[in-house]
Amino acid sequence: MKFILLSFLSLSIVFFTACSTKRVYEPEDTVGDWSKYGDIDDDIIDITADAALLDNRKVLSKTGTIEIEVLEDYRILASNDGWILSSTIDGNLKLQNIDDTKVVEDFELKKTIAAANVDGDVLAVLFADNEMALYSISTKKLLLRFQGGETIAVDSRIVNPYFLNDLVIFPTLDGKVVIINEPEKKKLRTSIVSSEDNFNNVIYLDIIDSKIVAATAYKLLSMSQKESREKYEIRNVAYDDNNIYLTTKQGELVSLTPDLQLNAKLKFPFAHFLGLIIYQENVYILEKEGYLIKAPLDLSTFSVYDVDVDEGFVFIGDTNFYVADGYISVE
Repeated sequence: MKFILLSFLSLSIVFFTACSTKRVYEPEDTVGDWSKYGDIDDDIIDITADAALLDNRKVLSKTGTIEIEVLEDYRILASNDGWILSSTIDGNLKLQNIDDTKVVEDFELKKTIAAANVDGDVLAVLFADNEMALYSISTKKLLLRFQGGETIAVDSRIVNPYFLNDLVIFPTLDGKVVIINEPEKKKLRTSIVSSEDNFNNVIYLDIIDSKIVAATAYKLLSMSQKESREKYEIRNVAYDDNNIYLTTKQGELVSLTPDLQLNAKLKFPFAHFLGLIIYQENVYILEKEGYLIKAPLDLSTFSVYDVDVDEGFVFIGDTNFYVADGYISVE
C-alpha cells in the first residue's frame, strides 16, 4: 500500500544515513542469559496491533496461534470478537469466524483499508484515505461515513477502531481521535492527539481508568471531560491496572498516571526498544541489540538479561515477545 511503503522508505533512508555514526545500547553488566524461549516454526510476515500473520498463512494472536488460514493476497487486519479480519489492497475485506471456520463474511469496499474491527453486527473500517465508515455485517449496508483529514505518509503502526458500549472510537491517520455514537449514527467529538505533518497517525488507543488514552509517535493524550497531553517521542505503550508505561526513542522507560503525571523514569542510553510487556509485578522491555530489561512497576531498579534477537517482524503478545520464527517468554 502506498502510504505504508512511504513509511518504510522514509525510515530506511533515516537508518542508512545515520548508521555510520549510530551508537548502540551497552549495559554495564548483565545478569546472564534469559532462559525462557520457544519456537513458532514459521516466520512472521505481517503484523498489526493485535495480530500477526505467519508464512504458513496462520494467524498469531496475543494469546497464541489460531488455526485459521488467511488467503494469499490478503493482509491481516485484526483478531477480535471471534473473527479474523483480513483484506486485499483493492478493498476486499474478509471476516473468518474463529469458532466455525465455515462462517465467512465478505465485503467489497473497493479501496485500500488501513484498519478495521468488529463488535456484534457492526464492522468499523478506517480506509487508507482516512475515511471512517460503519457497516452492518448481516446486511452489508453502509451505516455511517465520515471523511478525515488528508495524510501523505503514515507510521506503519496503525491502530484498529475501538468499541466502547454504544461508542465507536476511531484513531485516525492524521493524529486525531473521533468518537461516534453508533445507534444514533452521529459524531460526538473529535480530539487532536498531535499535529505533525507526516507519520502522525495514532499508534496506541485504549481505555484506562475511564479515560481514553491515545498516542502518536509524538504525543500522548488522556481524555475524559478534560484533555491532557504530554510530548514524548514514543516507541511503545502499555498499562497495568494503575499506570501507563511507555518507552521513548531517547531510551527512556517512563511511568505515568492515567492523568499523565510522571511517576518515575529510567534511562538506557542509546537503547532501541522493540517491545514492552507488563506481567504481574514487572515491566519487561526487549532491546534491539539482544537484551531483555526487567524492572518492578515502581521502576526503582532494573536487571538486564542477554537474549537472542533475530532480524524480522516483532509482535507483542500478552506474555511473549514474538520475533521472526521464535518467541521470548516473560511468564
